[in-house]
Amino acid sequence: METATTPKVTITRRTPDTVMRLSRLGSFHQSRLSFMRVLLRRLRQEGWRYERRQFDIDARGVGVAVYTMHGPDRAYSLVAFGHDLPPEARSDRVIATAWDATFTLFDGIPDAADIARLGAEIPLQEGGRVSARELSVSRANRSVRLFDHVVSALAAGHQPDADLVARVGYVMRTTAVYGSGKLGAADREAIAIRPEFLPPFQVEMLTVWLIRAFVLDLVEEMARQRAPDTATVIAPDLRRQIGIGNSTGLGMAPFLISHPILFNNWIMAREEALARVRAIDRSTPQTQARFHAMLTRARHALGLWRSDHPVQVARLADLRADLDRLSAHMAATDLTQPYPWDGLWCWGARHLSEEGQEMLLSLLLEPHGDVVDGLACCMSAQESDGFVIDGAMTVGRLRAILGEVYGWAHDLDWQAPEAQARTWYVSAAKQEPRLGETLHEDLGDYAQPLAPGRDAMRLEAALQDLPADAPIAGFLLAHPEHRHSVRRAQIASRHPYAEIRNNTIGADLMPIDMLRAKLSFFGAGYFDPRSDRWVRINMYRGAPFPHELHDLPEDDWAYPATEASA
Repeated sequence: METATTPKVTITRRTPDTVMRLSRLGSFHQSRLSFMRVLLRRLRQEGWRYERRQFDIDARGVGVAVYTMHGPDRAYSLVAFGHDLPPEARSDRVIATAWDATFTLFDGIPDAADIARLGAEIPLQEGGRVSARELSVSRANRSVRLFDHVVSALAAGHQPDADLVARVGYVMRTTAVYGSGKLGAADREAIAIRPEFLPPFQVEMLTVWLIRAFVLDLVEEMARQRAPDTATVIAPDLRRQIGIGNSTGLGMAPFLISHPILFNNWIMAREEALARVRAIDRSTPQTQARFHAMLTRARHALGLWRSDHPVQVARLADLRADLDRLSAHMAATDLTQPYPWDGLWCWGARHLSEEGQEMLLSLLLEPHGDVVDGLACCMSAQESDGFVIDGAMTVGRLRAILGEVYGWAHDLDWQAPEAQARTWYVSAAKQEPRLGETLHEDLGDYAQPLAPGRDAMRLEAALQDLPADAPIAGFLLAHPEHRHSVRRAQIASRHPYAEIRNNTIGADLMPIDMLRAKLSFFGAGYFDPRSDRWVRINMYRGAPFPHELHDLPEDDWAYPATEASA
């Protein structure tokens, strides 16, 4: 509680110029507001019940399984199909046509006719079609080295090698989780009003969580069928350390540009959470102990995080040094002083790298679920609200917005080849975003409007000779090519974190920064870039399985526990 001798401290959210830089967005970590954690908290708090309704899988891993979660009002079922895929047919590429397993999340409980229909369509993925009863479509491939090792070890009655499990972290990785109308599945609008799906991407997060349950059941069943007299199951603590891998490429990167209001709401919630924690005037013994424990566990998790990409290698080195520095600082820090979390944050802003600062943000939220978790309800968006352009806005007002939001773009020479080195376009074959080289590929007719900074400068130049009090409607009647830039500027004037404040078509663009920002909000960890354009991650590593959701401490899985942090 604040006392008469404790001066009131006003805490404001960080500015967009600080937060919305690609290097910082590419340093984000999962947090209490990540969508996986939001989902599991809701399922636990509302008493959702798990049921494995069907599991008909043979020794090769071929068959069908049905996993159902029963909620207060509705049930949802993962229908999983296992396949016998030849090694030469296994590929993580989006153009693949066969996978080790394919899935759909069904709205309700499927009957035999539903499963027969899905069995003919889901294994085809893009080649098939589904109905509005299906909420997502997905597929996954084995991580052959660990998958085969786990099955062989269990069949022999042994536990899998814990070091190998720690190094790899998953026995299957998804290569796509489609929702929101893809392939005929239910539109987002059709289910968005359901309470369980109000936060973003809850369908997809539920799908992946149930896929993880199926995958671990699959390896244990294959081991049992291979050697019924000797086979065992994975020890629970070790089992939880196996997540679901994912390979994510360029297709996800433009999402952050194409959904400015939604992205603003994600960032706004995260920044508000940080501001609320910094504004707490007194810590408690419980929050102090929790922070210290989470710091210890984060350092342990960092030891499991590996990458060969030079950018990530450098960031991991910075993060290790940062956490060492933070630990040393905490040993000499008195958290009983007024506004201890603000003091800690201000110290971190001065002494830690961007990677370390964003990890500190996540750690500061950990002990404060009571002031943070409710913000998850603010992270969705009605994006159609931003489509209508205010034609009465004056040219002067629009110029002011452009200067405020896109001021950084004035520092670039937009005529230089390196400033427009890349072109975003959509592949005709796969209908997926791609990134071309402007100087070497003739893509002008196919370019997507994914360069807000450049387009804002073009708009600003076009407005140069117009009177300040002229309404923008007249300008747009004569120059409709600028409508999208006017719309974005008006959105950004109301939603401060809507725009990335870097060049998204420059020669130095690292699309993996955009991928990591989005994936951190999903709750992914252990980012491992394989190039500047795609990344491997781990999802739900350490999380409870559906059958143990109500038996383990709530939301205590994001950082692996150690004896020192228990």
